[in-house]
Amino acid sequence: MRNYQKRDDYRDNYRRGRRNDHRDEPQVEVEEGQRFPLTIKKMGINGEGIGYYKRMAVFVPGALTGEEAVVEVTSISHRYLRAKVHRIRKASPYRVEPRDSYADQVGGFELEHLAYPQQLEFKRDIVRQSLERYHPYGFKDYDVRPTLGMADPYAYRNKAQFQVRQTADGTVQAGLYAERSHDLIDLPTCSVQMPVTMTVMRALVKMLQDLEVPIYDEEHNSGIVKTLVVRAAANTDDVQVTFITNSKKLPHKHQLLLRMADELPQVTSVMQNINPGKTSLVWGEETQHLAGEETITEKLGGLAFKLSARAFLQLNPAQTEVLYDQAKKALDLQPGQTVVDAYSGVGTIGLSLADVAAEVRGMDVIPEAVADANANAALNGITNAHYEVGTAEDLLPKWAVAGFRPDAIVVDPPRTGLDGHLMDTILAIHPQKLVYISCNPSTLAKDLDTLTDDYRVDYIQSVDMMPQTARCEAVVKLSQR
Repeated sequence: MRNYQKRDDYRDNYRRGRRNDHRDEPQVEVEEGQRFPLTIKKMGINGEGIGYYKRMAVFVPGALTGEEAVVEVTSISHRYLRAKVHRIRKASPYRVEPRDSYADQVGGFELEHLAYPQQLEFKRDIVRQSLERYHPYGFKDYDVRPTLGMADPYAYRNKAQFQVRQTADGTVQAGLYAERSHDLIDLPTCSVQMPVTMTVMRALVKMLQDLEVPIYDEEHNSGIVKTLVVRAAANTDDVQVTFITNSKKLPHKHQLLLRMADELPQVTSVMQNINPGKTSLVWGEETQHLAGEETITEKLGGLAFKLSARAFLQLNPAQTEVLYDQAKKALDLQPGQTVVDAYSGVGTIGLSLADVAAEVRGMDVIPEAVADANANAALNGITNAHYEVGTAEDLLPKWAVAGFRPDAIVVDPPRTGLDGHLMDTILAIHPQKLVYISCNPSTLAKDLDTLTDDYRVDYIQSVDMMPQTARCEAVVKLSQR
């Protein structure tokens, strides 16, 4: 057994200090609606400004580092306050006017008021903040590289997934929920969406209105259409529409499809996903084909990928190629080496490695995604890649028993980070090379706290996949100690 005592002592000392920092939290008498001046000292990982009122942290969405503002308290917690900007007394030189008038009302525009070069600096900094919070071994010496951004940080999102509701006067609206609520904000425009997605979205809203298709009522759990999803392929002319509904019924379906065929010729695939009842999940398990093709095709890095309605694909096609190039560079596969693509989705990462790997294997828990991945391998004439349904923590040991132990593993987990069983499996399989693609710096830092028992962090390369938001992706190169 390895002796990790030195590393454990290192962690314990940092954590002991962190606990002591919060032992005597200040108590402040303050009321909701109270206003006071505040200087913003830094920005938090969610893009909000952070200042201190009588030593208590105050989180202020829309405020920037260095700004002086009068803020109004909106909520009170034992350890912190939340507030909104009432008036800015001294603005940051990096403050810009957002293109979207509703940027301060809905999620996904947390940084649109910040100049883009400073957005990139912020995203590098939130990686550092996350490391500082969880203290993985040796974190102060990590090479955290400048964020790779876009030449034009707008019109990049290939999918619009908008909730649909009907107002008291019968007007059909489609948009996003206001922050911390289920109040729908109608979005007639959206600067970060590919224009075709908004053109199709607004046309669909008008059709639903004209045909009086029943719209879902969340309060009474009645009506049919819950959500509209429009996904466009940036490098082909394909567009897919999915109606997410409360039941299998879709009243006026025939008339709706006729109008779509006549007015929206750019739509090549129409699907219906059934997601009944009140649920926090947007998608249901059953998807039906309504018209056109069952999939759309996107091209990335010289490869073609067929995408079914529920298949995961990064929202920013241009930066996806940058991200995967960085992953390929970090893996640095040599002739004869094998790789496993965990959380493989439709195979975009693994298939991009097939030209250098001796063999690519991957897995996903969604059967449709695995079917898409194997179909995409065949579509591109790739014969050294194979995908199976299941979890990596189940399949990796099974493959090891059969004699397959990969030289490298690449993981691209959801925002919740790596499954604990998968981390144990990775440490047991102990591949020579490990690349972690993260969409959440906090869970990345937490996972690195475990992975650095056996691996060293060579570098972290952040990539801006979602400009105007506080979201940050990063490619981490890890090597055996």
